Amino acid sequence: MADKLVLAAEARNEFGKGSARRARVAGKIPAVLYGHGTDPVHMLLPGHETMMALKHPNALLAIQLDGKEELAVAKDIQRDPIKPVIDHVDLLLVKKGEKITVDVPVHVEGESAPGTIHVLENASLQVLAEATHLPEVLTVNIEGMEEGDKKVASDLELPKGTELAGDPELLIIHISVPRTAAAEDEAPAAASAEEAAAEGEEA
Repeated sequence: MADKLVLAAEARNEFGKGSARRARVAGKIPAVLYGHGTDPVHMLLPGHETMMALKHPNALLAIQLDGKEELAVAKDIQRDPIKPVIDHVDLLLVKKGEKITVDVPVHVEGESAPGTIHVLENASLQVLAEATHLPEVLTVNIEGMEEGDKKVASDLELPKGTELAGDPELLIIHISVPRTAAAEDEAPAAASAEEAAAEGEEA
Protein backbone atom coordinates (compact mmCIF):
# COMPACT_ATOMS: atom_id res chain seq x y z
CA MET A 1 0.00 0.00 0.00
CA ALA A 2 1.21 3.51 -0.78
CA ASP A 3 2.23 5.74 2.12
CA LYS A 4 -0.91 7.30 3.51
CA LEU A 5 -1.21 10.85 4.78
CA VAL A 6 -3.18 11.03 8.02
CA LEU A 7 -5.71 13.82 8.50
CA ALA A 8 -7.61 14.18 11.78
CA ALA A 9 -11.11 15.39 10.88
CA GLU A 10 -14.04 16.56 12.98
CA ALA A 11 -17.76 16.27 12.29
CA ARG A 12 -19.41 19.25 10.62
CA ASN A 13 -22.79 20.06 12.12
CA GLU A 14 -23.36 23.56 10.75
CA PHE A 15 -23.91 24.33 7.08
CA GLY A 16 -24.29 27.32 4.81
CA LYS A 17 -21.92 30.02 3.59
CA GLY A 18 -21.64 31.62 7.01
CA SER A 19 -20.55 28.45 8.79
CA ALA A 20 -18.14 27.58 5.98
CA ARG A 21 -16.57 31.04 6.22
CA ARG A 22 -16.19 30.72 10.00
CA ALA A 23 -14.59 27.32 9.56
CA ARG A 24 -12.04 28.68 7.10
CA VAL A 25 -11.26 31.61 9.39
CA ALA A 26 -10.58 29.03 12.11
CA GLY A 27 -8.10 27.30 9.80
CA LYS A 28 -10.36 24.41 8.80
CA ILE A 29 -11.58 23.20 5.40
CA PRO A 30 -15.14 21.91 4.82
CA ALA A 31 -15.20 18.51 3.15
CA VAL A 32 -17.53 15.66 2.28
CA LEU A 33 -16.64 11.95 2.22
CA TYR A 34 -18.69 9.64 0.00
CA GLY A 35 -18.57 6.36 -1.91
CA HIS A 36 -19.33 2.61 -1.71
CA GLY A 37 -23.05 3.32 -1.35
CA THR A 38 -22.67 5.04 2.02
CA ASP A 39 -24.34 8.27 3.06
CA PRO A 40 -22.15 11.35 2.55
CA VAL A 41 -20.25 12.37 5.69
CA HIS A 42 -19.68 16.09 6.17
CA MET A 43 -16.56 17.06 8.07
CA LEU A 44 -13.93 19.70 8.71
CA LEU A 45 -10.29 19.03 7.86
CA PRO A 46 -7.24 20.74 9.38
CA GLY A 47 -6.37 23.53 6.93
CA HIS A 48 -2.56 23.51 6.84
CA GLU A 49 -2.15 19.73 6.98
CA THR A 50 -4.74 19.26 4.23
CA MET A 51 -3.13 21.83 1.93
CA MET A 52 0.27 20.16 2.39
CA ALA A 53 -1.20 16.68 1.75
CA LEU A 54 -3.00 17.79 -1.42
CA LYS A 55 0.22 19.10 -2.92
CA HIS A 56 0.81 15.43 -3.78
CA PRO A 57 -1.34 14.51 -6.82
CA ASN A 58 -3.64 11.55 -6.07
CA ALA A 59 -2.42 11.32 -2.49
CA LEU A 60 -3.82 8.46 -0.40
CA LEU A 61 -5.45 10.04 2.65
CA ALA A 62 -6.28 8.35 5.94
CA ILE A 63 -9.24 10.30 7.35
CA GLN A 64 -9.61 9.85 11.10
CA LEU A 65 -13.07 10.71 12.43
CA ASP A 66 -14.94 9.59 15.56
CA GLY A 67 -12.40 6.91 16.35
CA LYS A 68 -12.53 5.39 12.85
CA GLU A 69 -10.09 5.64 9.96
CA GLU A 70 -11.17 5.61 6.32
CA LEU A 71 -8.97 5.65 3.22
CA ALA A 72 -9.85 8.27 0.63
CA VAL A 73 -8.56 10.27 -2.33
CA ALA A 74 -9.51 13.81 -3.30
CA LYS A 75 -11.87 13.83 -6.30
CA ASP A 76 -12.58 17.55 -6.40
CA ILE A 77 -10.71 20.46 -4.81
CA GLN A 78 -12.39 23.86 -4.87
CA ARG A 79 -9.85 26.65 -4.49
CA ASP A 80 -10.33 30.33 -3.83
CA PRO A 81 -9.91 32.24 -7.13
CA ILE A 82 -7.79 34.92 -5.48
CA LYS A 83 -6.29 33.70 -2.21
CA PRO A 84 -4.09 30.59 -1.96
CA VAL A 85 -6.62 28.65 0.12
CA ILE A 86 -8.88 25.65 -0.37
CA ASP A 87 -12.61 26.28 -0.04
CA HIS A 88 -13.92 22.70 -0.10
CA VAL A 89 -12.80 19.13 -0.80
CA ASP A 90 -14.77 16.16 -2.12
CA LEU A 91 -13.27 12.89 -0.86
CA LEU A 92 -13.90 9.47 -2.38
CA LEU A 93 -13.80 6.40 -0.15
CA VAL A 94 -11.41 3.74 -1.43
CA LYS A 95 -10.40 0.24 -0.41
CA LYS A 96 -7.28 -1.80 -0.92
CA GLY A 97 -7.47 -3.79 -4.15
CA GLU A 98 -10.11 -1.72 -5.94
CA LYS A 99 -9.26 0.29 -9.05
CA ILE A 100 -10.39 3.84 -9.76
CA THR A 101 -9.98 6.27 -12.64
CA VAL A 102 -7.82 9.32 -11.98
CA ASP A 103 -6.02 12.06 -13.91
CA VAL A 104 -2.25 11.95 -13.52
CA PRO A 105 0.02 14.91 -14.37
CA VAL A 106 2.56 14.41 -17.18
CA HIS A 107 6.18 15.39 -16.46
CA VAL A 108 8.61 16.09 -19.31
CA GLU A 109 12.26 15.16 -18.96
CA GLY A 110 15.21 15.34 -21.33
CA GLU A 111 16.04 17.73 -24.18
CA SER A 112 14.85 17.51 -27.78
CA ALA A 113 17.24 18.10 -30.69
CA PRO A 114 18.99 21.49 -30.85
CA GLY A 115 16.83 24.20 -32.39
CA THR A 116 13.55 22.45 -31.56
CA ILE A 117 10.92 22.98 -28.91
CA HIS A 118 8.42 20.61 -27.35
CA VAL A 119 4.70 21.31 -27.13
CA LEU A 120 2.80 19.54 -24.35
CA GLU A 121 -0.66 19.00 -25.83
CA ASN A 122 -2.11 17.25 -22.77
CA ALA A 123 -0.69 17.98 -19.33
CA SER A 124 -2.43 15.00 -17.70
CA LEU A 125 -3.49 11.50 -18.64
CA GLN A 126 -6.49 9.50 -17.43
CA VAL A 127 -5.57 6.08 -16.08
CA LEU A 128 -7.13 3.20 -14.18
CA ALA A 129 -5.06 2.23 -11.16
CA GLU A 130 -5.24 0.60 -7.75
CA ALA A 131 -6.70 3.09 -5.29
CA THR A 132 -3.91 2.46 -2.80
CA HIS A 133 -1.16 2.71 -5.45
CA LEU A 134 -2.11 5.75 -7.49
CA PRO A 135 0.75 7.27 -9.50
CA GLU A 136 1.56 10.89 -8.67
CA VAL A 137 3.15 11.62 -12.05
CA LEU A 138 3.81 10.04 -15.46
CA THR A 139 7.09 10.81 -17.19
CA VAL A 140 7.62 11.36 -20.91
CA ASN A 141 11.25 11.43 -22.09
CA ILE A 142 11.96 13.65 -25.11
CA GLU A 143 15.74 13.24 -25.19
CA GLY A 144 17.02 13.62 -28.76
CA MET A 145 13.58 13.80 -30.37
CA GLU A 146 13.57 15.55 -33.77
CA GLU A 147 11.20 17.97 -35.49
CA GLY A 148 7.93 16.21 -36.30
CA ASP A 149 8.40 13.50 -33.67
CA LYS A 150 5.52 12.91 -31.30
CA LYS A 151 4.42 10.72 -28.44
CA VAL A 152 0.89 9.55 -27.76
CA ALA A 153 -0.67 8.10 -24.63
CA SER A 154 0.27 4.51 -25.47
CA ASP A 155 3.95 5.51 -25.75
CA LEU A 156 4.19 6.40 -22.06
CA GLU A 157 5.52 3.82 -19.64
CA LEU A 158 2.92 3.16 -16.95
CA PRO A 159 3.59 1.82 -13.45
CA LYS A 160 2.76 -1.82 -12.76
CA GLY A 161 -0.95 -2.29 -12.19
CA THR A 162 -1.86 0.90 -14.06
CA GLU A 163 -3.58 1.01 -17.45
CA LEU A 164 -4.87 3.66 -19.80
CA ALA A 165 -8.47 4.71 -19.27
CA GLY A 166 -8.78 6.87 -22.38
CA ASP A 167 -7.75 7.03 -26.04
CA PRO A 168 -4.33 5.36 -26.58
CA GLU A 169 -3.78 7.68 -29.57
CA LEU A 170 -4.24 10.84 -27.49
CA LEU A 171 -1.42 13.21 -28.45
CA ILE A 172 0.74 14.01 -25.45
CA ILE A 173 3.70 15.85 -26.91
CA HIS A 174 5.18 16.81 -30.24
CA ILE A 175 8.42 18.42 -31.38
CA SER A 176 8.61 21.41 -33.70
CA VAL A 177 10.98 24.16 -34.83
CA PRO A 178 9.88 27.62 -33.74
CA ARG A 179 9.30 29.99 -36.65
CA THR A 180 10.42 33.56 -36.10
CA ALA A 181 8.30 36.48 -37.19
CA ALA A 182 10.89 37.27 -39.86
CA ALA A 183 10.69 33.76 -41.28
CA GLU A 184 6.91 33.96 -41.37
CA ASP A 185 7.12 37.27 -43.28
CA GLU A 186 9.66 35.87 -45.72
CA ALA A 187 7.52 32.85 -46.64
CA PRO A 188 4.66 34.83 -48.25
CA ALA A 189 7.19 37.12 -49.95
CA ALA A 190 9.03 34.14 -51.44
CA ALA A 191 5.75 32.64 -52.61
CA SER A 192 4.78 35.94 -54.27
CA ALA A 193 8.15 36.12 -56.02
CA GLU A 194 7.72 32.58 -57.36
CA GLU A 195 4.22 33.39 -58.61
CA ALA A 196 5.47 36.53 -60.33
CA ALA A 197 8.27 34.61 -62.02
CA ALA A 198 5.84 31.96 -63.20
CA GLU A 199 3.52 34.57 -64.67
CA GLY A 200 6.47 36.19 -66.45
CA GLU A 201 7.41 32.88 -68.08
CA GLU A 202 3.82 32.34 -69.24
CA ALA A 203 3.75 35.78 -70.75
